Amino acid sequence: MPDRIARGVTLAFAATLAAGVVRAGEPYGIGRPATPQEIAGWDIDVSPSGAGLPPGRGDVQQGEAIFTAKCAACHGVHGEGKPMDALVGGIGTISTPKPHKTVGSFWPYATTLFDYVRRAMPLNAPQSLTPDEVYSVSAYVLFLNGIVPQDTTLDADNLAKIKMPNRNGFVSAYPAPEAGAKP
Repeated sequence: MPDRIARGVTLAFAATLAAGVVRAGEPYGIGRPATPQEIAGWDIDVSPSGAGLPPGRGDVQQGEAIFTAKCAACHGVHGEGKPMDALVGGIGTISTPKPHKTVGSFWPYATTLFDYVRRAMPLNAPQSLTPDEVYSVSAYVLFLNGIVPQDTTLDADNLAKIKMPNRNGFVSAYPAPEAGAKP
């Protein structure tokens, strides 16, 4: 089925080109190039190594207050979920017939939590949290999962060093290249 759809899209585009509606290499006449400032505003990714983490810091206590005000309505008072996804629990269930996928049980890197919260949360106001607020919420969610102690303060120096319970639960679909092999 996907191949038929791809062929259909390709044929439709070819027919459009043939009709002279769109010429290869010419703009479609809609939209505009993004400005450097717009691109910089979205260039906020954080890698598993911690590259891309901004300056700032936040602790569990601050995170609890922010979570209560901005996250609990969707994720529950203690991250248990309802109406949206649960963030807490499920550690040790990933290899069972009914895994409970949460931040604590499934996500392999703490930096993924920071990256996701920073770019997509809260749902009604994505990218509205300051770096300090994102560090704080991340600390609180990790605390709720039993991954960090209650007195934890997170920052760019220590977030990537947190060992998530499912860190080694993901494997590459491709075999590792032999030493010295060229791509």
